[in-house]
Amino acid sequence: MSKRVIVAIDGPAGAGKSTIARRIADRLGFVYINTGAMYRAVALWALRNGTDLTDMHRLEKLAEAAQIDFGVGDGRVRLNGEDVTDAIFTPEVSAAASKVSAVPGVRRALIPLQRGIAATASVVMEGRDIGSVIFPEAQVKIFLDASPEERARRRAAELEAHGGRAAVAAVAAEMRDRDTRDRQRQEAPLVQAPDAVLLDTTALSAAEVEERILQLVRSRTSNGKEVHR
Repeated sequence: MSKRVIVAIDGPAGAGKSTIARRIADRLGFVYINTGAMYRAVALWALRNGTDLTDMHRLEKLAEAAQIDFGVGDGRVRLNGEDVTDAIFTPEVSAAASKVSAVPGVRRALIPLQRGIAATASVVMEGRDIGSVIFPEAQVKIFLDASPEERARRRAAELEAHGGRAAVAAVAAEMRDRDTRDRQRQEAPLVQAPDAVLLDTTALSAAEVEERILQLVRSRTSNGKEVHR
């Protein structure tokens, strides 16, 4: 490729970010990065060692020390060498991750890692502040959203896929609380970047969302050529 490309996909939980970002990265041959998994990994480590989730200094130190890696090709998440992909998607870790991600020092500790990955390769990076904070210069910015009911249904299905189980109503309540925390936090709140394209995925299939984003990538970059496998 003649030029590195950054595709930033933001949005609330359950909007379809992970599924779509992974598919887009695979189609284009880009590196897929789930920044939310990084915060979940730090949250898991904090829960495991009994760190008080209000102890911002300790949480920052954990984030600085954490070795977080993404498996090439398999999307698995590794924390300090351990595969924690399933462990980070429990309801307990989800709730803790929202609190951990609101800590300014934690975000500051992880931003260099996120930016460093994109310094060496074209990426599809998803999260809640990619287009607004991490990569405001991204060539392609998407803000995915969906109805609260659909988002809760998807998140419950995701939890089940990772071996957990939760009622949709309980998931919906947890997501409402998380949305409030994410949107109201002082450090990098969940917002749609002014130049991001809003895409409501409520009534769209993953394939339909994927094609719309690929069209946008093709129109805005010269590197939107798909990889033939």
